[in-house]
Amino acid sequence: MDHEATAAADARRRIARTDVLLADPRLAEAAARLGRGVVKAAVVAAQRRARAGEIPPDAVAAAAVAALPATASGLRPVLNATGVLLHTNLGRAPLSDAARDAVAVASGATDVELDLETGRRARRGRSVLAALLERVPQAEAAHVVNNGAAALVLAATALAGNREIVIGRGEMVEIGDGFRIPELLAATGARLREVGTTNRTTPDDYAAAVGEDTGFILKVHPSNFRITGFTRGADVAELAGLGVPVVADIGSGLLAHEPLLPDEPDAASMLKAGAHLVTASGDKLLGGPQCGLVLGHGDLVRRLARHPLARALRVDKMTLAALEATVRGPRTPTEEALHADAAALLARAERLAARLRDGGLDAAAVPSEAAVGGGGAPGVVLPSAAVSVPDGYAARLRQGTPAVMGRVEDGRCLLDLRAVPPDRDADIAEAVRLAAS
Repeated sequence: MDHEATAAADARRRIARTDVLLADPRLAEAAARLGRGVVKAAVVAAQRRARAGEIPPDAVAAAAVAALPATASGLRPVLNATGVLLHTNLGRAPLSDAARDAVAVASGATDVELDLETGRRARRGRSVLAALLERVPQAEAAHVVNNGAAALVLAATALAGNREIVIGRGEMVEIGDGFRIPELLAATGARLREVGTTNRTTPDDYAAAVGEDTGFILKVHPSNFRITGFTRGADVAELAGLGVPVVADIGSGLLAHEPLLPDEPDAASMLKAGAHLVTASGDKLLGGPQCGLVLGHGDLVRRLARHPLARALRVDKMTLAALEATVRGPRTPTEEALHADAAALLARAERLAARLRDGGLDAAAVPSEAAVGGGGAPGVVLPSAAVSVPDGYAARLRQGTPAVMGRVEDGRCLLDLRAVPPDRDADIAEAVRLAAS
């Protein structure tokens, strides 16, 4: 026993000091890239493992290098194989390559509020606002804030502070994580005037409620649930002539009609039907960064943009850049996933499953059902395909590099391919191989 204790003590003495390890070229380069604190923490953790006998003393530097994150951020990339295109826990819409490139450029000094020709201050976000108006010509003006809820809060504050907002009872919704539209609006100082019933609200209900104290009528798209059966609702066209502004909160961020989602409202159609303002999210079906969009009548949009609260809700230069690249650029990953061909997805799943079986793994290609998610297109089923592997792989896949997020169903882990870009299939295969080892 004394001999073993002596050997362990000798091994611990052979563990290099922290300053010596930090001078290792691999770790010194990482410190310049990630920051000294991040690298030192990895070194200390590796030294602790060596003292516990988990790794030999001469493996500390290599273990520290292996444990270093790809970036100085704690966020890790995840392959979304859940079958939910806009997964809120995964950050909703992944940005296009065009948007990522735009963010990289905007991360340095840019002309976000400068006219380079005159050298004078210029309107912030002018190019992205122009891009939005090109895509939605029915709008006279546009404004961008930091998320969809902020767009609605700004509208309520600027147009109905200390006044009434008329809203149908069936549209008093919860938008997720305990945030409820009534509480959100009440926090602005506006008063809610509920009309109709949960399942039936008519234009006459709204007309009877409109008065001198009405700030606007609010139409909220119940984007994360459906009410069926004996129902009636008033659409924007039926409310546009009641003498007060109509604000349509469409939620999911479609700028124009999407044939695959016929019941999902879009900004162009709402404005054409008579809405005075449309509010929406940028990180859902639009496929862009998290932000809130306001589109509509010029005088109303300007009232919102000039309100003191607008300053607190404004977006940064990188969001502006990503949004413009999304609006002007090629099809986004969200669009690609939405329009993916079901037969092509099944063919991918079969090739991937065959590759895994050739390696001796339990894998099969199976039909699957995907969903839009992110509070959009409730009830819409998107035919898809998945690779089915043992359910015990799910946790190991989540903790791998890259992390892969699937879903467990009927005792199997399904890796749905609809939201996985085709060029990442090899990464899925490698992740499964490592999870099985």
